[in-house]
Amino acid sequence: MSMAPTTFIHSGASRPSVAIIGGGICGLGIGWRLAAAGCRVDVFDKGEAGHEASWAAAGMLAAQVETEPGEDALLALNLESQAAWPAFATELQGVTGVDLGYRDEGTLVVAAHRDDAAELRNTYEFQCGLGLDLTWLTGGQARRMAPHLAPAVSAAVYSQKDHQVDNRQLVTALRKAFLDAGGSLHEHKTVDAIEVADNRARGVFVDGALHEADIVLLAAGAWSYDIDGLPSFARPPVRPLKGQVISLRMDPRAPIIDHVLWGPDIYIVPRRDGTLILGATVEDKGFDRDLTAGGIYRLLEAAWEILPQIEELPVKEMWVGFRPTSRDDAPILGPTPVEGLVVATGHHRNGVLLAPLTIDAVSAFVLDGDIRSAIQPFGIDRFYANASPRVAGVKE
Repeated sequence: MSMAPTTFIHSGASRPSVAIIGGGICGLGIGWRLAAAGCRVDVFDKGEAGHEASWAAAGMLAAQVETEPGEDALLALNLESQAAWPAFATELQGVTGVDLGYRDEGTLVVAAHRDDAAELRNTYEFQCGLGLDLTWLTGGQARRMAPHLAPAVSAAVYSQKDHQVDNRQLVTALRKAFLDAGGSLHEHKTVDAIEVADNRARGVFVDGALHEADIVLLAAGAWSYDIDGLPSFARPPVRPLKGQVISLRMDPRAPIIDHVLWGPDIYIVPRRDGTLILGATVEDKGFDRDLTAGGIYRLLEAAWEILPQIEELPVKEMWVGFRPTSRDDAPILGPTPVEGLVVATGHHRNGVLLAPLTIDAVSAFVLDGDIRSAIQPFGIDRFYANASPRVAGVKE
């Protein structure tokens, strides 16, 4: 059973003060909404804001083609957030003037060989059985949409509704929106601990000093578990899942692909500036930042197998990111058993996709104490059955 707010730590006409741990997409986005609503908001980031998982991502909005068995509740969440993306992008671009690079050509999932086609067909039929809007293509039909696909590609699935956004431009826009709304951003400031007294979050310790706040929002991505000061039943069970990524440089006047492209063990994402992103490995190696020859080789080999023209493209950049992954690969959103402590973390591979819904639902909870139905299945209580049911919201 999901927790519902029973006590509130703030009342009256004034807005609460909020300390946010983590300056990624969630932290900056929720901070923007709260600052725009009149809250005093401070965002603390241990490095440069938005330069961890938010920066390392590829920006795919792939609610349909990424659906796997056993993810019914997550699918509903993903689809709701995906549907919110066009309006969210329009709003954020209007507020900041930053082009988010939103593209709606759709996504192609291809079978590299005939042996892959049977597995692709099974996945397609499963996803269609959930009511998803997908189209089966022969290899020839796929090459008419994407002429540079390898001749061996024998079948494909086209998802018109799975789009993309430039995640780095999204970070830039959210940072600007947050600051323009009056928020305070503290970069290269590590939160040492959350101050909890009498089961209530009182603020955060930074550089040995207590920064008091009515609400503490934990949005530290893969580092969320490691923040000191929390009882075990309020500590989000999130771990890092390493991903190595490489980008190549196309001629933007003659790109070799326009659609987001998925193949066995690879995704390929084109940007309007000619950047072509190849990702990503999945490695349970903690916070290991090493790029490896084997990881990069596997990415290039898998990409070349379905899009051989990458062979002539210059390498632009290589990097490592850490997906914030919960025990069930689903996000952890909303209140906790500690009054005044709210979480927005554990998004695994869906952080960019879930940005509009996470930002709006968590902000709404902080402002009015209501838990939207979309996020009710994703509270921290699903991991801690014996945790205290008392949680906190904010009322005007």
